[in-house]
Amino acid sequence: MQFFKIALGFSALVFASATPDRNGHWDSGPKAKTCVVKAGNSTLIDDAPAILDAFDKCGHNGKIVFLNTTYHVNSVMNTTGLKNVDIDLRGTLVWSTNTSYWLNNSLPVGYQNQSSAWIFGGDNINFQGNGYGRFDGNGAAWVSCCGGKSNYPGRPHAITIINTHNSLFEGITFWKSQMWTMAIIYSSHILMQDITVNNALSRNTDGANTLFSDHITFNRWSVTGSDDSIAIKANSTNIAVTNSNFYNGLGLAFGSIGQYKDVFETIENITATNITCDKTLHAAYIKTWTGQQVGYPPNGGGGGLGYIKNVLMSDIRVTALRGFPFSITQCTTFSGVAGDCNTSLFQLSDIILTNISGTITSNPIAAIQCSAAAPCHDIVIKNVELDLVNGTEASGYLCSALRGNGTLGENGFVCTGSTCGKSSATGSC
Repeated sequence: MQFFKIALGFSALVFASATPDRNGHWDSGPKAKTCVVKAGNSTLIDDAPAILDAFDKCGHNGKIVFLNTTYHVNSVMNTTGLKNVDIDLRGTLVWSTNTSYWLNNSLPVGYQNQSSAWIFGGDNINFQGNGYGRFDGNGAAWVSCCGGKSNYPGRPHAITIINTHNSLFEGITFWKSQMWTMAIIYSSHILMQDITVNNALSRNTDGANTLFSDHITFNRWSVTGSDDSIAIKANSTNIAVTNSNFYNGLGLAFGSIGQYKDVFETIENITATNITCDKTLHAAYIKTWTGQQVGYPPNGGGGGLGYIKNVLMSDIRVTALRGFPFSITQCTTFSGVAGDCNTSLFQLSDIILTNISGTITSNPIAAIQCSAAAPCHDIVIKNVELDLVNGTEASGYLCSALRGNGTLGENGFVCTGSTCGKSSATGSC
C-alpha cells in the first residue's frame, strides 16, 4: 500500500502574501478604485452591461460592489484576466428564463459540449458573498426545458471559473442553478469556503466540478441537489473537500473519466474528511468508462487511459443513504449503451475509505466493479460502523476484478459476492 501525505489546510497555500482580517476574511491588498454596480430594477433591463462595465473599470487593483438589491442578468458575461480585485456581493444576481437565448448564446468552456452563462477568471481574486449574496439561476425553467436529457447542448453552467489562481470565493449562495453550478478549469490554489448550493431536482445540477486544476479546497460546503454533490474530474490534483454536508444528490464523485479514446488523464492526491451525507445515493463513488469507445462525448465514449490514485476519505457520517456507501464502476455510460465492462485500462489504486458511520437503506456496504484488463489494487475500507435504517447491522462487499479479492489484511474487508457486471451512470446496478 502506497500511503501519502496531503496537507488538509490547503487554505494556507491560497493566499501566500495575504492575511485574514478580524472576521477571518482575506485582504488581497489596497485598492485604487471602487465600482458600485447600479441595478436597473426591472426584469426588462439587462444588468449584464453595467456589470461588465464595472469589471472593465475596476477589474485590476480595484473593488466591485453589488448592492443589496436584485440584478437581472439577461445576457452572457465574460470577465477574465482579472488581477488583485475584491468583489463584494451583497445582493442577488438573477438569470433570465429566456432559455432559447441561453441555449444559443452560452459561452463554450472548451470541454465536451459544456458552456456557461458567466466565464470568470484571474489572479488574486477575493470574492465575498457575505453569507447572503446569491446567484439565482431560475432552475425551474431549465427543468421544464431540458431537465430530462443528459448534457443538453447549450444548457449553461451558472459560472465557470477558468485560469484562476491564488483566489478566495467565500460566503456565496447558489440557488436553482441552470445546470452545473460551477466548473473550475485550468486553475490552481483556490479556496472555496462557506458555499451553499440548493439546486432543482434535475440531471446535471452538480454542485461543483474540477478539471485540469491543482490545489483546490472546498471547505464548509452545503450542497442540496439530485446529481453529483462535488465531482472531481480529469487532471485534478491535490483537491481537498472538508467539513461539508451533502443532501439528496449522488454524493462525492470521482469522474467520470476515461471517456476520450487514447487520451491519458489522472486524478491524484485527493482528501475528503469530515463529510456528512443525508439521503444521498452514495457517500462517494468512482466512475470510469470502458476500454471500448461506444459513441462520442458527452454522453458516449470510452477507451481513455490514465489512473486515479492516492485518495483518502475519512470521518464520513451518513443518514439513510439510498445506495452503496462506496461504489466503483469501470463501466460508465450516459446513453444506456456501453462497451465490455472488463476492457478498461484505466488504473485505480491506493484508495482508502476509513471511519464511516451511520445508516443506509439496504445492503451492501460497497460495490467494487473494476476492469479485468487492469484490476484495482490497494483499495481499503476500514473502521466501518453502519446499520440499516431498520436497526440491523449493515453488511456485504461486492467485488469484481479486485486484486486480493478482499482480504482483511490487504483491503480491510472480505468480498462476499460479485458485482452485477452491468453498465451504469451513477455507480449502481
